[in-house]
Amino acid sequence: MPQLNGTVAVAEGGGGVSPKTGPTSRLRGRFFPVGVGPVARKELADHLSGLRFGILLVLIGVTCLAAVYAASTSIREAVSQAMTFDFAFLSLFTSSGENLPSFVSFITFLAPLLGIALGFDALNSERSQGTLSRLMSQPIHRDAVLQGKFVAGLGVVGLALTALVVIVAGLGIVLLGATPSLVEVGRLVAFIIVTVIYVGFWLALAQLFSVLFKQAATSALASIAVWLFFAVFASLIVGLVVDAVAPAGEGATNAEIVRHEELSNDLNRISPSTLYDDATTALLNPSVRSLGVLVYEQIDRAVVGPLSFSQSLVLVWPQIISLVGCVLLFFTVAYILFMREEIRA
Repeated sequence: MPQLNGTVAVAEGGGGVSPKTGPTSRLRGRFFPVGVGPVARKELADHLSGLRFGILLVLIGVTCLAAVYAASTSIREAVSQAMTFDFAFLSLFTSSGENLPSFVSFITFLAPLLGIALGFDALNSERSQGTLSRLMSQPIHRDAVLQGKFVAGLGVVGLALTALVVIVAGLGIVLLGATPSLVEVGRLVAFIIVTVIYVGFWLALAQLFSVLFKQAATSALASIAVWLFFAVFASLIVGLVVDAVAPAGEGATNAEIVRHEELSNDLNRISPSTLYDDATTALLNPSVRSLGVLVYEQIDRAVVGPLSFSQSLVLVWPQIISLVGCVLLFFTVAYILFMREEIRA
């Protein structure tokens, strides 16, 4: 095995490497195990050339562009009526038209499908086709397969979202006749990063199901079931629980209303969609100063004005850390299960 690893290191790093010290030092200095790069490049090419990814990207792109066009119409009407519009360029992503939700709302609802589509058959398809054992026979580490597929999925998501935001930004420049400021560009970059993390949550979950279930159809159904639960049923269940635990009827006091809303916010944040919505709301709307429940004493005599970019990041930091933690949790569980799995030829 040391000789095999040394051969791989020499092949990847070029000639002139000492067989005693060079390969060992290079392997020790690696952040990823041997084989992540080739697996990631192969998966990246398969995703970009696959019909599944193209269909989902067209679906998300068309719906988001329609939402942006409707939002730009509303913004131009507001400007023509002498209404002030701060950060009008960012409003393209958060404002909704008369009949269409906002760009962010479409991303919140549809982007998980992209992560699920890229990960639900990551490993069980290799098993069903009989290629997993042949892949393991190559001079690569076993964990390189799982890591390479995950890195490739995140790369595809990052490329797709960056292209979509750039297209939307170009459309906004044409429709509004204004260019984004440096602060708005920074907020859009942060929005792309948070969205990649959000889609990475669903990618890690789908890959976990691909390790757990032998059939790709079963892992796809399990992933879609979780997505539908958080997208449709989670808020309904939270509403029933909050109404039972902390009711706030017509004669409720201010303390009861605040307790009702705080409990509702805390339970809703179990959903990754709520965490993502909170983060993007504060990043793309600088006027948002708090993501919790505000009472009159907190807003009385408060200085009215938008938050700086750094303050908005501080505001959404707990949501971002929670999403990253969920991604790491699902990926770690899938990693442990895959490393313990017995692979037969």
